[in-house]
Amino acid sequence: MDQALDWLIVLECADDCEKAAFQAWLKADPAHAQAFAKANAVWNGQPLIEAAQTLNTPRAPSVIRRIARHWKHLATAAVLVLCVGGYNNVPLRLQADHLTVVGERQRLQLEDGSKVLLNTNSAFSSRMVNAQSSARLYQGEAYFEVPANLEFPLVLEAGPVRVSVRDTAFAVSYLNGQAQVRVQRGDVDLRMNSVGTQMRLSAGNSVSIGPNGFGQPVKLNPQTDLAWVQGRLVFENCPMGKVLDEVRRYYPGWIVNNNEQLASVAVTGNYRLDQPLDIVRSLAHITSSSLSEFPALVILN
Repeated sequence: MDQALDWLIVLECADDCEKAAFQAWLKADPAHAQAFAKANAVWNGQPLIEAAQTLNTPRAPSVIRRIARHWKHLATAAVLVLCVGGYNNVPLRLQADHLTVVGERQRLQLEDGSKVLLNTNSAFSSRMVNAQSSARLYQGEAYFEVPANLEFPLVLEAGPVRVSVRDTAFAVSYLNGQAQVRVQRGDVDLRMNSVGTQMRLSAGNSVSIGPNGFGQPVKLNPQTDLAWVQGRLVFENCPMGKVLDEVRRYYPGWIVNNNEQLASVAVTGNYRLDQPLDIVRSLAHITSSSLSEFPALVILN
């Protein structure tokens, strides 16, 4: 199935050599054709196609014209959300064992006893082979509590980084092609998948990992950086533009800011993350902004 999903993406803009390689892959094993048929049926399902055609039908002028230049992309995302039950990335849905929709959190326990809390819009899978527990965070964010009595360390992959841990509490995020590791307790061994560079990150520290390698470790602020684990969003003198970006992760719709001056306003607050609309209402109130509310859309002016 992993190979079928890779081919599904490659074939979107494949050259003749890639098409020939795909045909050879199909013929190599009947299971290949079955896996590709399953993946293709979801990705190119008739409900998705019909909904996309409907969205291309001209509409009467409305408030949506205020964000008209973004509407095509937003509408496409909306179709995917509606047609596949809230998950807007079909290949991830086929690969992952556990997924959360926007605004949802989910608690898991792995076979080795490790506890996992998945944050909003996350995709995650795990398995146990010969007492070795491994996991993968395809996207999103997760918090782990790993016990001390493991025969082998838990190994987690998240984008460019491989994490190896025992007796540790830590969080990992993988968003927009960049990973972030935050260690609350214990030590975490990190390794870059592409070049093999390694580092150890100790409790109270955080580091970002991108295509170019490790960033500079910084001090962890658990009151803000890990507030989501307790169901909160906490900001301390944070620019409102960044605050809105964070709130958007939890709101199952679109938050549009029509006033660029608001982006630099410093915000300090402690909010419940399961009430993102109330957060936006509060931000509008403290900045004396007007707020227009529509189904799955709020606009700050």
